[in-house]
Amino acid sequence: MRRVSRLSATIAVTAVLALAATACGESSTESNSNDGASNGTEQGTVGIAFDVGGRDDHSFNEAAARAGDQAEEELGLQVEYQTAGNDDTHDDRVQRLTAMAQAGYNPVIGVGYLYAPALEEVAAEFPDTTFGIVDAAPEAENAYGMTFAEHEGSYLAGVAAALKSESGQIGFIGAMPNPLIQKFEAGFVQGAEATNPDIDVDVRYLYDDDDRGYNDPARAAENASVMLADGVDVIYTAAGGSGVGSIETVAGVDGAWAIGVDSDAYVQPGLADYQDHILTSMVKSVDVAVYDLIESVQEGEAPSGTHTYTLAEGGVSLSTSGGYIDDIADEIQAATDGIVNGDIVVSETP
Repeated sequence: MRRVSRLSATIAVTAVLALAATACGESSTESNSNDGASNGTEQGTVGIAFDVGGRDDHSFNEAAARAGDQAEEELGLQVEYQTAGNDDTHDDRVQRLTAMAQAGYNPVIGVGYLYAPALEEVAAEFPDTTFGIVDAAPEAENAYGMTFAEHEGSYLAGVAAALKSESGQIGFIGAMPNPLIQKFEAGFVQGAEATNPDIDVDVRYLYDDDDRGYNDPARAAENASVMLADGVDVIYTAAGGSGVGSIETVAGVDGAWAIGVDSDAYVQPGLADYQDHILTSMVKSVDVAVYDLIESVQEGEAPSGTHTYTLAEGGVSLSTSGGYIDDIADEIQAATDGIVNGDIVVSETP
């Protein structure tokens, strides 16, 4: 059974969570230690434009940043990072990508589907530059889309949640109900209900249609608090940097579990205090995809089109850090095998 609700009222914020939200979205740009590089061609510079939340969102931005760090270490490149603000417009994103392309950065990568319209526009103006985007399929000959089978990985998260729940009540928190986040919801609910037909899944979205859903940890904390009070004991949050608030709240309740998303939450330094409550994470190999794109461009073999990284090829997976799902490894493997061989078809829509 699935219950759906949305929080739309303004909520009170604790001081700690307010500081976290401010830290995540206080500026519209952030540069790494290579700040000041003015000519990407001479410097061998890659441009990575983060979505809201920045590189320390413990989610997909952080995963892309790992690829940039790897490119600096292994390929000897410099990587310029910039971050979208909570109130960024289409024009802001166009300006950010244009500035990187004009400076000669190659490739220029937008992290998150919100960059898609801007990236297509800018790519047309710079045909000799390779552009990449995470979570979107761009229509440009010099652009490469990196999409993922989030529904497949989320199915496994649903299996784990259903098996680990003591109350028979689990929860899903999404940033907003767009097609991308609904893939997470659909897979999670399907996996949980296939494992336990009597499971109760409480589905909530932080906003109906607002990009702040990816960078509002206080609102995620409020949702998680309500769920926990209702008896939910496992919460899966697919909301970018907002997930920090959910995880922190879950960690304050004995016997409750949080499921991370995109990056392995258990190994994130910023979440170390909550490790005892991080059951697992649905990991997207954004770092692998972004690094492969950077390496290909450096080798003169720039890809184009769109590739979907599936469960079968390791594009999505369920982390085992902490050992908390070791006792259900057989069930997780059986679900994985079923998806890979086609016996289990996971829906992309709720």
